[in-house]
Amino acid sequence: MNEHDIADPTLAYGGVKRIEWADRSMPVLRQIRERFTAERPLAGLRIAACMHVTTETANLIRTLQAGGASVALAASNPLSTQDDTAAALVAEYGAQVFARAGIDREGYYRHIHQALDTRPDLVLDDGCDLVNILHTERTELADGVRGGCEETTTGVIRLHQMAREGVLRFPMVAVNDTATKHMFDNRYGTGQSTLDGIVRATNTLLAGKTIVVAGFGYCGRGLAERARGLGARVVVTEIDAVKALDAVLQGFAVAPMAEAAAAGDVFITATGNRDVIAAEHFAVMKDGAILANSGHFDVEVDVRALAELAVEVHRGVRPQADEYVLADGRRLVLLAEGRLVNLAAAEGHPAAVMDMSFADQALTCAWLAGEHERLSPAVYEVPADIDMEVARLKLDSMSVRIDTLTPDQRDYLSSWQHGS
Repeated sequence: MNEHDIADPTLAYGGVKRIEWADRSMPVLRQIRERFTAERPLAGLRIAACMHVTTETANLIRTLQAGGASVALAASNPLSTQDDTAAALVAEYGAQVFARAGIDREGYYRHIHQALDTRPDLVLDDGCDLVNILHTERTELADGVRGGCEETTTGVIRLHQMAREGVLRFPMVAVNDTATKHMFDNRYGTGQSTLDGIVRATNTLLAGKTIVVAGFGYCGRGLAERARGLGARVVVTEIDAVKALDAVLQGFAVAPMAEAAAAGDVFITATGNRDVIAAEHFAVMKDGAILANSGHFDVEVDVRALAELAVEVHRGVRPQADEYVLADGRRLVLLAEGRLVNLAAAEGHPAAVMDMSFADQALTCAWLAGEHERLSPAVYEVPADIDMEVARLKLDSMSVRIDTLTPDQRDYLSSWQHGS
């Protein structure tokens, strides 16, 4: 077997079964895998990825391999790693995997370095940690990287900052920003899987609760819609006036976190920023309030401030739920240590959602392999025809047909000479 660092190779059989089950709900990626097998657009390329080690990711890895690439995978979140999936990728599918569920911070970064030791031609990142290390600690490898993809809002924000400062050394594609990912992954995927994680971790009834959603981007919008659908009263907090107005016009209450903190029963952060829920908010929360994060990094809820305020901490009152007891006896329940609750306390997005996101990733990798010489170090959008192709393949898999333009309609839209 290839070089790897996984928890238990004997888990591979169960991992294969789960990967194959997920594959049933990923028809778009399956079609691309068949195409890649014939066309081999990634032949001879080395890919290093830092992503959630889940069954859906495994099917992306299989697709990249079908295109001719060798793949080294490190985990982007220790709490989301599925050890049986990691074992299957190594033993059955021949990938190099460096991931163990629950590994500490030192081990997390060691695994990213091990993936980079393969001297990648292309990189896939989920939060920009791998790209960051290439620009700070492994700079000797950066010139060999032809380009890469970033899957998250948090990562894309970092990449744009790097590009503005002139330090980005190779082209990166913001896969996160495609229309299909925003719609399917961020809105519908995050909306469902986050609430799934909260319910699994707490067994709480959401109907009748006041749920505070921090951030009304695509993820926050999906969360608010799904929570309202389950009978919750939703309060949105925002810093963006346009997004706040959108929330108001959709019928949601909007308030600053300083006000919402006293009213909420469940809090969900989805902003991509830090300290969204901080010490002053903990001070006024109800007894039993539940704190969950759906942003990429564990900084949106100020866990350090919460620990400093607590006089007791009861770990594991339920799986992925820790209870912080404050001096006045109030108990605040933090889920998944403040990390991504949908992946730590549940299974992340359904496979049908990741089918489209990973289809975008796979096709963009193939595009980068062919176009990298024409690209300068910058942040690029996914080509529109790739996004449209993914949507078309998804509709085909659902047996949904749509209209096409007639020649006259196409001519009308492309000419400025037609008047009223």
